[in-house]
Amino acid sequence: QVQLVESGGGSVQAGGSLRLSCAVYGYYYSTYCMGWFRQAPGKEREGVAAIDSDGYTSYADSVKGRFTISHNNAKSTLYLQMNTLKPEDTAMYYCAADHCFSTVVAGIPEEDEYNYWGQGTQVTVSS
Repeated sequence: QVQLVESGGGSVQAGGSLRLSCAVYGYYYSTYCMGWFRQAPGKEREGVAAIDSDGYTSYADSVKGRFTISHNNAKSTLYLQMNTLKPEDTAMYYCAADHCFSTVVAGIPEEDEYNYWGQGTQVTVSS
């Protein structure tokens, strides 16, 4: 059974940094795409960043240059380094994984491409 467990959320002031982690259990396929999504109160969930097993990455325009997605194969852990945080980054952050049909190089795969999701971790950025 595949299980994703996020950690690393918290409260920071604007301009600060956080690193989210997503431990992946039970996913043994060599090819994958993994992504970070977020949902703010009253808003739809949106893709933040994605990475695939070839190392390609993709980012939402709103986080380019500030966020970095990475994956440690040995630790089966996905990361999202978030720098220069803004109040508008406040949201529940979710990690997701699967074997996506679309390519990350073309953009963040849509939500329905992922069957495996974590429970979410809250990020709150104060001004």
